[in-house]
Amino acid sequence: MFIENIRPESPRRGFIEVICGSMFSGKTEELIRRLKRAIYAKQRVEIFKPLVDQRYDEEKVVSHDDNEIQSTPIKAATDILLLSHNIEVVGVDEAQFFNEDLVEVCNHLANRGTRVVVAGLDMDYLGAPFGPIPKLMATAEYVTKVHAICVKCGALANHSHRITQEETLVVVGEKEAYEPLCRRCFSALYPPVLNPKDVSKSKCDNTDVK
Repeated sequence: MFIENIRPESPRRGFIEVICGSMFSGKTEELIRRLKRAIYAKQRVEIFKPLVDQRYDEEKVVSHDDNEIQSTPIKAATDILLLSHNIEVVGVDEAQFFNEDLVEVCNHLANRGTRVVVAGLDMDYLGAPFGPIPKLMATAEYVTKVHAICVKCGALANHSHRITQEETLVVVGEKEAYEPLCRRCFSALYPPVLNPKDVSKSKCDNTDVK
């Protein structure tokens, strides 16, 4: 169960919250909600986003529902440490676009008493773990996985299917570039590579290793 620590008089105990899921699942919406509640509680809040994300606004975090909050665009995760002195709550949007340094940065902040709220894609367009998000999920105290709705069948969607021809990993886009799909509909487009017989054989081979 997730309980927001929003009381200003409480001792500062740092922790990490991760909000993850596919495109159009409401990650940024939830991030903004939590950060605004911290602001209402008169806590010192700072929000960061990668410089590459300028889809809606250069200096704001904006959700698909047009909710917004002022943010600071940064080139590297380590910039957060330079810009978050005396800050009680740090928010990070589109965290998948940062490198692995973000994991160390978030843990450093939490260890010194800062509440860190991170939002990002947990999988890339091919369904593979994306950037620093998996490691952040492992070290976070609280993980919230949100879902979109599959455009094919209406089930809960956890995949971000790219509908353009670009093959580079990072393509910043919206509905013109991505659509949310459930596991079944995504697997129909990208059949699993592993053969169950190969997996069984691999398990048998591993039993001989001492």
